[in-house]
Amino acid sequence: MSRPRLAVKICCIESPGEAALAARYGATAIGLVSAMPSGPGVIDEARIRRIAAGVPRGVATFLLTSRTDPEEIAAQQRDAGADTLQLVDRLAPAALRGLRRRLPGVSLVQVVHVRGEHSVEEAVAVAPLVDAVLLDSGDPDLPVRQLGGTGRVHDWIHSRAIVERADCPVYLAGGLRPPNVAAALRAVRPFGVDVCSGVRTDGRLDERLLRRFMRAARGAATGAESGAATGNGDG
Repeated sequence: MSRPRLAVKICCIESPGEAALAARYGATAIGLVSAMPSGPGVIDEARIRRIAAGVPRGVATFLLTSRTDPEEIAAQQRDAGADTLQLVDRLAPAALRGLRRRLPGVSLVQVVHVRGEHSVEEAVAVAPLVDAVLLDSGDPDLPVRQLGGTGRVHDWIHSRAIVERADCPVYLAGGLRPPNVAAALRAVRPFGVDVCSGVRTDGRLDERLLRRFMRAARGAATGAESGAATGNGDG
């Protein structure tokens, strides 16, 4: 049986032009970053709303939020008009269930910052409550919380364990770029990948890097699928 087509999310989108460029190169989703304690790509709510409204059909819009109160998150999503919520901080199970009640039809993606074996259990526990898990390389326990956009690669051994055990699709983020995305896909075998700084130059979406990233990601995904079909995969 063939694997689903690789999902590719281009994050930190800052303008309608960047959204159109990501879509032109085959992105299945874009990320729109609201207020964060740290990290790149933050834009104001009005711009998020404007970009989300103009995204081509078939491209999902992820609203990245650091809020943890379900009522506040629901109000933010309704204002933004995004079809997916990317929850970059930890939410309690009750809060996730509250979001489900408030936002029927909106997809929930919980970020898990991979920092050790305990992150595997964290991801497995939250998987039944959300539509997908996204693995990143932040540290929510620092005095100034790192909730994404660090550009760091985490230990893919833990990511692979999460993919194998979590009962939902898994996106891989954290330091991905054109030279390493193929290796990441072979090592982790995620449902999708997520990239921000790896396709940017001086903070702007770089068409050359985006082209290289998409070519490497799609090529690796196709190779992994062929290997699995013939019994010659990497595990």
